[in-house]
Amino acid sequence: MSFKTQHMQDAFLFAAPAPSLNVPSTARKVHLRRLYDILQLCIHRDDLPRARRAWSILIRCKEINWMAMWGIAIHLIEENPYEDHDSTRKIELLRDMILHYPDERVALIKELVFRLIFAGRHREALDELELYLPSFPYQDNPVLHVYAGLLCFYLFQGNNGTDKPAVVQPNLVREAVSHFERARVLDPGNIVAVSFIQKIAIQNLETNIQATQLAESDDDLMVQDDDDPPKPKRLRQTMSSP
Repeated sequence: MSFKTQHMQDAFLFAAPAPSLNVPSTARKVHLRRLYDILQLCIHRDDLPRARRAWSILIRCKEINWMAMWGIAIHLIEENPYEDHDSTRKIELLRDMILHYPDERVALIKELVFRLIFAGRHREALDELELYLPSFPYQDNPVLHVYAGLLCFYLFQGNNGTDKPAVVQPNLVREAVSHFERARVLDPGNIVAVSFIQKIAIQNLETNIQATQLAESDDDLMVQDDDDPPKPKRLRQTMSSP
């Protein structure tokens, strides 16, 4: 990279939003790079109205692939993007984009599941995963399997995110292990999947040991009862009449 090119790159704060803008060779491209810097700065400063104006200009430019920047759109759609449970509009937008942009569907589903979890809608998040995971290419994505495993394990503990009493479902643990195992096969270095597989195995072992000890304790009590000699019956004494 020449000194001139390096100097031009250093003139901007953020990486280019498109390959064609890596080295802005025209005044228009320089303007787009600066506008993108303004967009990012406004987001970092939580100045969403100005960020939305910059975004609305950028997405109308032919040099910008707006679909590659959908994550920014999700961030800008809410008045308060940091509100934990105020994600309804984001979730609706993501579901609409999943239907209309199949090429980005895997990434969009990851974001949708994350947003549902963030909003406390865990059962709904797992339902979404169960809808897509049996089919290709979702079944070969380790992140989606990790999400599914974590959700199964979370819901197994009785956390259903509603006021209704939770129904314990033992099969959720088996499903969690299955998803973690699949994630480990797809990504052997996935520390989350490996750690949870080990933790669940240890928990199952401890549960089996406790059950065995309890059964042995019950057997010992039964043996002790059998070995005790029968107690003599007490005879009621009656006073004889004189």
